[in-house]
Amino acid sequence: MIRFIRILALTASLITLTDGVGSAKSGVEIKISGRYFAEPATVQMIIAVEPASDNRTLRVEADGDNMYCATEVPLSGSNEKRLHTIQFKNLMAGEYTLRAQVLSTSSVTSQATEEIMVSGAGAGGW
Repeated sequence: MIRFIRILALTASLITLTDGVGSAKSGVEIKISGRYFAEPATVQMIIAVEPASDNRTLRVEADGDNMYCATEVPLSGSNEKRLHTIQFKNLMAGEYTLRAQVLSTSSVTSQATEEIMVSGAGAGGW
């Protein structure tokens, strides 16, 4: 029973990019376990990237009110693995937009975003 509930929580956090016209692109997805974290927060994400020949870089960002951090992972096109685990540590209190972008050599080919909240003295503590 506990495993089933945990799987549902992860599934509910799955974000799929849409192209603005309602159709889903299968380029990149963010999976996280939760929306609320306590300061100093460690946020672990699983980023699912659909392998494609023009995939060259996975850029993951945590963009907050008072803090920004990012990391980049090189991708090997269609030979790359699908799942990537990314972890940001010591996030300060505030609201964050988590962003995963897949880049080719010339542009962003797909993107997904997710919102989280980190509580603490700086966020009014809940």
